[in-house]
Amino acid sequence: MKKIKLIGPFKQLLPMTGLPLRGALQDEELLIIEDGGVLVEDNVIYATGRFTDLMSQAKTLNAELVTLTGDVVCLPGFIDTHTHICFGGSRANDYAMRNAGKSYLEIAKAGGGIWDTVTQTRKASKEQLTTGIVARANRHLRHGVTTIEVKSGYGLSVDEELKMLRAIKTADKNIPASLIPTCLAAHMFPKDYNGTAEEYLSEIATSLFPKLKEEQLTNRVDAFIEESAFSQEVIRPYFEKAVSMGFDITVHADQFSTGGSEIAVEIGAISADHLEASTEKEINLLASSNVIATALPGASMGLGCNYTPGRKILDAGGTLAIASDWNPGSAPMGNLLMQATVFGTFEKLTNLEILAGITTRAAAALKLTDRGSLEVGHLADLTIFPTHDYKEILYQQGMLIPSMVWKEGDLVFNGQKA
Repeated sequence: MKKIKLIGPFKQLLPMTGLPLRGALQDEELLIIEDGGVLVEDNVIYATGRFTDLMSQAKTLNAELVTLTGDVVCLPGFIDTHTHICFGGSRANDYAMRNAGKSYLEIAKAGGGIWDTVTQTRKASKEQLTTGIVARANRHLRHGVTTIEVKSGYGLSVDEELKMLRAIKTADKNIPASLIPTCLAAHMFPKDYNGTAEEYLSEIATSLFPKLKEEQLTNRVDAFIEESAFSQEVIRPYFEKAVSMGFDITVHADQFSTGGSEIAVEIGAISADHLEASTEKEINLLASSNVIATALPGASMGLGCNYTPGRKILDAGGTLAIASDWNPGSAPMGNLLMQATVFGTFEKLTNLEILAGITTRAAAALKLTDRGSLEVGHLADLTIFPTHDYKEILYQQGMLIPSMVWKEGDLVFNGQKA
């Protein structure tokens, strides 16, 4: 028997519907339903509108009434499209060395860098990795993030990558939030691999990809295209193999040097993430394609480098998502809302552009058509803030945290009452 409930009233309900996927957005385009409500059937949205108008419909449907007190604002659950929250150990020493002026190469020679995390992740058991993912995902959930992409990439061998992706799959079954796994076996060339980069990628494609399909561990493949990782020429056959097997592609692109976004467009990737080094050439290339540009302000903060040129991407007609890049090295903070609001300040983004970047446009960056906005048939993922005006959420730069979070029609976090 179907369960129907009416949740509200909300001082403001922001359904994030009717917005274009591409280009700049003005705050005047934002639909705000005053004294709104959400009618939920099982795990999806049945209707939205003014709370009083939905009351009669709720009575006809014999719906449960969930009455909220005080001024609250409701938005779709946030979506973080790029994280590395499956890892072992810590890189606090890297952070201290970097702030003290040490270069990436000096840190790596001292035993730090990505390889340090690879070493510590390999030492961790699947159960230990699962525990870490659950803890980080639940923290994200308390901050209103209901869908979280999670990458592998600290295993860098067939067996260790499988361990990571299996841990992600297990964690997904034990938390309210949805985890979207991505295979990042091409994060860097493993130092202990006895062969060339081409041979390593060929082994991954030949031995790992079929197991990903067989165990339904992921349908997404990522790679880091950079001078310190994999070149355009080396990665192209790897991506072509992944595409031929039906994997969706996303790319770590243009973080320190350009070239990654070009491959992303050429291969038909869903998204190109980072883009801090992108020039007018790459911006226009992305804007004229269907590739979604994803800004990772957490990495800019962690490394002290430039931000993704979000304003230019939007003005050129591109699509911009915003993600946390939560990882132990360059982006250890993991606070999506805070990062998005600070990024918006530096890049002069409108409130609507920021919110779209972590809801509707973020959903598109993961090819998710059932969330990101509060419309009929979408998952009932709701993030509720204790304020009378949605502008306060961004104004307080992540310090205003949700009072409630609903995931697929269930109350999964209640900060007001345990």
